[in-house]
Amino acid sequence: MEDSMFKTKLNRYIDAGFPIIYINTFEESKVDDLIRQVGVGNEIIEWNESRGYIDFATGTPLMEDCTLEMMLNQLKVPELLERKIIVLKDVVPYLEEPRIVSKIKGIVRLINQGVDATVIIVSSVLSVPKELEKFVTILELDYLEVDEIKQVIINFINSNRLSMVKETLINEFAVAFKGLTEFEIENLLALSYSDDGELTRSDLRVIFDQKQQMIKKAGILEMIPLKETVDDIGGLENLKEWFIKKAKVFKNMDSAQKFGVDIPKGVLIAGVPGCGKSLNAKAAANLFEVPLLRLDMGRLMGKYVGESEGNLRKAIALAEAISPCVLWIDELEKAFAGIGGDGGGNDVTVRLFGNFLTWMQEKTSPAFVVATANDITKLPPELLRKGRFDEIFYVGLPNEREREKIFRIHLSKRRSKDVGTINIRSLVAKTNGFSGADIEGVVKDAIESAFSNDKDTVSTEDVLTAINNTHSLSELMKEALEKMQKEYETRKFKNASR
Repeated sequence: MEDSMFKTKLNRYIDAGFPIIYINTFEESKVDDLIRQVGVGNEIIEWNESRGYIDFATGTPLMEDCTLEMMLNQLKVPELLERKIIVLKDVVPYLEEPRIVSKIKGIVRLINQGVDATVIIVSSVLSVPKELEKFVTILELDYLEVDEIKQVIINFINSNRLSMVKETLINEFAVAFKGLTEFEIENLLALSYSDDGELTRSDLRVIFDQKQQMIKKAGILEMIPLKETVDDIGGLENLKEWFIKKAKVFKNMDSAQKFGVDIPKGVLIAGVPGCGKSLNAKAAANLFEVPLLRLDMGRLMGKYVGESEGNLRKAIALAEAISPCVLWIDELEKAFAGIGGDGGGNDVTVRLFGNFLTWMQEKTSPAFVVATANDITKLPPELLRKGRFDEIFYVGLPNEREREKIFRIHLSKRRSKDVGTINIRSLVAKTNGFSGADIEGVVKDAIESAFSNDKDTVSTEDVLTAINNTHSLSELMKEALEKMQKEYETRKFKNASR
């Protein structure tokens, strides 16, 4: 939320007597300013690990060598607690100690009995003990909007008297900085400036590297390098054409919205393993010319109350802040299997699913979701309703024309000079029921075999030998594939192939 909205909300909660406000943010200095503004008329005190019990405004120690427990002990007297805002920092480790939690509950009890006071916990880590859960209100200081980032850049340019920074470059910097805190933005501007005394387009690389660091440190999302393009996909023409159409909207978002076009939400690609679903997620990001973020649903699970939901909120907030981007959720059915129908699912999974559904239904940010699933029958039916995804595609085993393209792609990548002498049509005839991954494996095996046998070229016979030594996906998963095929046809999902 913008600073003014956040300040209004914080002020309202303090006035209403909410006992504990938990501000989840990295922006400590910005939060300090906001607390200072809303705390007029109250005495604001603070405890932090490095300086102990201090006056919030001046930083002056109020008690020498004061532990958190000693401070909380002193504040259990109603007269000493009256008209105070207590700011607690660096306290997350202490929230696992029953004695500390008990003393905070004692202060909450006094507030609920009419003492005019508020406890504000400021931390970048969200950890709420179950005993305090019903007393805590969580506020999150959102990432800066593009216009706010532009103002930070302009302030930096003016204070350093930089000239000749074009507005188009400022706009590029503003979009590139999305998802970073004001502190990080100012540091990166200073780093870019110190390099050569100016801001140039080459400095955008530094920002990209910093974003990768940020995503790695968060530990929930992973930034995937973009190598694959739509040309690396053999077949799936309907899906590729759909992506190309969406890419035009995505790359011209402003004019598309003015024309009345909705922001694309995303796509669910379901079907046979090894037939290009993951490849399509990577190719889509390349086509859209945006970063690709992979969400591992297994990393969301936490041990504290609300931690898993908090991790999902953080992952979504990060993706939205970095947007425009493609958010790739692989093997979606593993995350939400067993929900809906008679399954029920455990409480945490059900809450995660509800949060995810709400976001997919209501999201307006250009974070384009590419969800992939091997078995659609394990997904909750609510996820497949209209409005969640723009489209649901089914990817089946490649047909003859597609197998020919897949052979050409993989042979050209590795042995382009042999493509003209290999009889690809004979390979296609022998690979009915093979997946794209099967065909790639065959090509790799044939090339390795030719090298091991000291051959100068790879022949048709080398590839046919590799085919004969391979058990296709349709052999290994015959019944499961037939069941899936029937399910997709019954549900009338759009076929990715023509």
